[in-house]
Amino acid sequence: MHLTYLTKYWQSYPWLTFLLAAVGSIVVALIACVTAYAALRRVTRSHLTASLVVSYTAHPAKLVFPLLALKLTMPAMLEGVRHGAIFSQFVTLSLTLAMTWLAMRVIAGVEEAVVRLNPTNTSDNVHARQVQTQVRVLARIMMLFVLLIGVASALMALPGMRQIGGSLLASAGVAGIAVGIAARPVLGNLIAGLQIALTQPIRLDDVVIIENEWGRIEEITAAYVVVKIWDERRLMVPLQWVIEHPFENWTRRTSQLLGTVLLWFDYRLPLAPLREELLRICQSAPEWDKRVSLIQVTDSNEHGMQIRALVSAGDASRRWDLCCRVREAMIDFVQREYPQYLPRVRAEIGESEGHAVPPKPASPAPQVGLDDQSEIKDISGPAVPGST
Repeated sequence: MHLTYLTKYWQSYPWLTFLLAAVGSIVVALIACVTAYAALRRVTRSHLTASLVVSYTAHPAKLVFPLLALKLTMPAMLEGVRHGAIFSQFVTLSLTLAMTWLAMRVIAGVEEAVVRLNPTNTSDNVHARQVQTQVRVLARIMMLFVLLIGVASALMALPGMRQIGGSLLASAGVAGIAVGIAARPVLGNLIAGLQIALTQPIRLDDVVIIENEWGRIEEITAAYVVVKIWDERRLMVPLQWVIEHPFENWTRRTSQLLGTVLLWFDYRLPLAPLREELLRICQSAPEWDKRVSLIQVTDSNEHGMQIRALVSAGDASRRWDLCCRVREAMIDFVQREYPQYLPRVRAEIGESEGHAVPPKPASPAPQVGLDDQSEIKDISGPAVPGST
């Protein structure tokens, strides 16, 4: 008798039966999710890619499992429930969005695994930067398409929104003319991103000069490139600009670079001691990669000769430090060993106004040091770079 009464009671309130069944399904699904992921973490502990994918999908899975359980048990639970169709559509919409989130997290997990398997904190990191650039750009593009398809599919699950969802899904393949014109910059950057991922004119951590700014490629997004300038500013460059404009890439094939130090000295300075000193400076410098250590006279004029010291380093940062070290040490060497051969301004004493200077026997023009305070008439033009 009591059983009959309870049966009639439950039949009188179908929503209560549905509520209890739904809660039970969610609890069972969550327990199954936690158990499954605990086992997966143990199994994939020694596999980096699988472990990261499991870690990245743990949170969306806690939403997918209960919604999937509701979706499977819903036909039996919704018998006699008022407005059951609305709840079914809501569950379908939520499940579609949750699956979209799960797919995007899978892509993010694979991306992170590839990045960790190809670290850039090594001396020869060209291949690693190439792989990282490709995977980051392609992963963001794939996430964008997954999000677009997921939102379109969710809208198609609603009867009143199926036309919008179908149009949005169709636009993932071929955009309409009006949408194409309106989204031309976005589509241009998207195509430019694909070009950068495939042809790789730049990679992560490349040393570049863009808009006369020296810096490193810090990040490549789906719309722009972030260049970290040497003084820690950030330069945002659209992807399309990178494809359409020339720029310097100092680490395109290798990070090795040549550095140039230009100095001016008097003609009489001997070059052999300079070459020996440059080799000694380079051998004591940790930045030198032992490839190039060379001195050449690259220019001359009425003031003196221009000396170019050519040195090599493993990357741009070491190149800069090595050039500064060589410049300072070479100037110190000449000041210490050959101070008389520092750049000079050659001048002759002219006629003062109203007084004629008696002629002197022909002789070489005297050399006046830069610290001479006598009144002179400069006949040699502007001072040497670096002189006063």
